[in-house]
Amino acid sequence: MKILVTGAAGFIGSHLCKRLLSRGDTVIGVDNLNDYYDVNLKKSRLNTLEHQNFIFYQESLENSASLGNIFKETSPDRVVNLAAQAGVRYSIENPHAYVDSNIVGFLNILECCRHHSIDHLVYASSSSVYGANESQPFSVGDVVDHPLSLYAATKKANELMAHTYSNLYQIPTSGLRFFTVYGPWGRPDMALFLFTKAIMAGKPIDVFNHGLHRRDFTYIDDIINGVILVLDNVAQPNEDWDPLNPDPASSNVPYRLYNIGNGNPQELMRYIELIEEYIGKKAIKNMLPLQPGDVPATHADISAISDQLGYQPTTNIETGVYNFITWYKEYYC
Repeated sequence: MKILVTGAAGFIGSHLCKRLLSRGDTVIGVDNLNDYYDVNLKKSRLNTLEHQNFIFYQESLENSASLGNIFKETSPDRVVNLAAQAGVRYSIENPHAYVDSNIVGFLNILECCRHHSIDHLVYASSSSVYGANESQPFSVGDVVDHPLSLYAATKKANELMAHTYSNLYQIPTSGLRFFTVYGPWGRPDMALFLFTKAIMAGKPIDVFNHGLHRRDFTYIDDIINGVILVLDNVAQPNEDWDPLNPDPASSNVPYRLYNIGNGNPQELMRYIELIEEYIGKKAIKNMLPLQPGDVPATHADISAISDQLGYQPTTNIETGVYNFITWYKEYYC
C-alpha cells in the first residue's frame, strides 16, 4: 500500500515508517521538525529511513493548503496521523500550541481524508483521556469526560471529530490510546530518557508523586505491532451497536477505538531500579508531589484489540529498558 504517516520523524512515527518500508509499503512521511525537543534526534531518526520507497515532506499540519497538495501529489491509500504537540505538563505552559497542532491540524487531516477518498485513517489518541477516571484497568468502554490536562482534552476532541467524519462521510477511522511508550529512539521529555541522562551525569532526577506512580509501560515494538494490526483491519460499523446503550469504542458507522498498552502496570520505582542496574550507578532522587495534570496510575484493558485483532504484547520492562540503555549509550556516548 501507499501510506501517509504524519509525525514521521517522531519516536513512534519513525519506528512505524521503518516497519512499513520493511514489508514493502510505500511511505509518505510528513513532519514539521519543530524544536519542542532536539531536532538533531529527529533528523537522525529520518536518516534511518533512507529507502527508495520513502518520500519525506517537511510541513506542519496547520498548513491546510500545503497538506492538501501533499495528498494530491502522492494519492495515499491510508493515513496514520501521529503528528501532535505532545506532553501533559507542557500543555499547561503552552496551551495554544496544542490547539494549533492537535485540533486545527487534525481537522486538516480529516478534510484531506474526506477529499481524497482515504481507505482508512488511523490516529493517535492517548491514555491521558481517562483523566480523573480511577476505575482500573482503563477500558475503551469507559466514559472519558473528565480530562486533567489540555493535552488530554485535545485527544478526546480528536476522537469526537473522527466520529463526526465517519458519520458524515463514511471515512473509516480508528483511534489508538497509547500507554507510556518507551524504547530506543525515544522522546527526550519522557521519564526513561530524562532519568538515564541525569543518572549517567550524576545529576538528581525528579520523582513525582513521591515515587508512587504506576504506569502501563509499553515497549515500542509492541506499540508498532498494534498500530499495524489496526491499520490493516479497516474500521467497520458495529452491527450490534445500540443507540439506547451506546458503546463508546464503536458505532453504527466505521469508527473504532483501541487501547494499545502492555496490560501489566509496573511501579515507577522498579523502572528506576532497572535504569540504575543497567547503567551501574545509583540515582539521586528528588522526591516531589503529584504534578497538575498527572494521574497516579495507568493500566490498559487491551481485551478489545486482543480479541478483535489478535494483539499480544511480548516485551517486559527488563528487556525494554535494557534495549533503551544500550541504544542510548551507542547514540550519545
